[in-house]
Amino acid sequence: MLTPDKSTASEVLRVEHVQRGFAKSQDDLLVLDDVNLTIGAKEIVGLLGRSGSGKSTLLRIIAGLIQPTGGTVIYEGEPLQGPAEGIAMVFQTFALFPWLTVLENVETGLEALGVKPQERRERALAAIDLIGLDGFENAYPRELSGGMRQRVGFARALVVEPTLLLMDEPFSALDVLTAETLRTDLLDLWIERRLKIKSILIVTHNIEEAVFMCDRILILSSKPGRVVAEIGVPFPHPRNRLHPEFRRLVDDIYARMTSRITAGGLPAGLELGTWLPQVSTNLMAGLVETLAAAPYHGRADLPEIARTQHLEVDDLFPVAEMLQHLGFAEMREGDIWLTPAGKAFAEGDTQERKQMFAGHLVRSVPMVARIRKVLDERPGHRAPRVRFEQELEDSLSDSAAEETLDAVINWGRYAEIFSYDDQAETFSLEDVEG
Repeated sequence: MLTPDKSTASEVLRVEHVQRGFAKSQDDLLVLDDVNLTIGAKEIVGLLGRSGSGKSTLLRIIAGLIQPTGGTVIYEGEPLQGPAEGIAMVFQTFALFPWLTVLENVETGLEALGVKPQERRERALAAIDLIGLDGFENAYPRELSGGMRQRVGFARALVVEPTLLLMDEPFSALDVLTAETLRTDLLDLWIERRLKIKSILIVTHNIEEAVFMCDRILILSSKPGRVVAEIGVPFPHPRNRLHPEFRRLVDDIYARMTSRITAGGLPAGLELGTWLPQVSTNLMAGLVETLAAAPYHGRADLPEIARTQHLEVDDLFPVAEMLQHLGFAEMREGDIWLTPAGKAFAEGDTQERKQMFAGHLVRSVPMVARIRKVLDERPGHRAPRVRFEQELEDSLSDSAAEETLDAVINWGRYAEIFSYDDQAETFSLEDVEG
């Protein structure tokens, strides 16, 4: 058993006051704002956050693939001006060239560096062997499983012997068992010092994965992304997911992230221009039913729900969050419980649920109330989508306004508050009672 080396005497990378915004009202539409972090030698650092926290954007800034609109990235003591030699990335979606063999895919990075053919081949074969793909050198990506294709992605990154390895949710596209195997294999190589890299930075939204792999975890808030917490992971490798201390740290991180939801995620009271996640009514009803049933009987630990329902942060939090905003559930310190309204919803039949949902939706989501009010007041009880989309675009980006209105449309249709014609892109009160 090897205790992680926490020495940061040799700093590999420093991010100072980094911002990233967009041209449209850039001050209001920041993806990242005043991000500060360091990565030392011999450590694995995790970036943990929900969708919208700017994790992948920050990773691409660190890789030199995009420029920040403010702040500086210092790599090995020098300001980063673009893609740097010594920084390699592993992507979520494998990003292999389908017309190249495994060997040729792994060689591409070395070829870009001008390495001679013989050395390229030798180093690529060594990397393929290291990552556990010996015997598949001449196979094409279409002949490989998802796990094997991601191993090729790792081999391609490792073959250039980077100082810093960046990983953008590298296990999220894999099934649970394959992801666990690849995660463990990579950690074994790291612990045994068989990798020539100094440091690893991994972006994830999987809390258990972060605790399992990392020496430090940085939590990013959302819209805009900021580092709001830094958590040291004191456990030696290999780590036991079932150990009480491991579970306690996972619970603590869930508690921190849910406190950010109530304090710094979606506002406690939704406003007209608030971005809304596209959470289906089926998922909301499903979580209410799960909480109402045994063994939870109305109250549960969020990490336990995530484990038993095979949900990750980006799956679970938006659903729980919307139930809280609608008044069907409450969250605090990593726990979620049903309110009396949530329990009544769980016990209701289909029509009773629709009526309850409609009432809570109109009271809790201002855009739903606005659409219904406009339709009630217009003589023909009709209004074009663009009328409400433009209103949202005063405070949201075009894409966020579109996503928000799509969410509102789906909820309003289910609750029979209004009708919506997809082809005409028009709201109406046709076929709506009351």
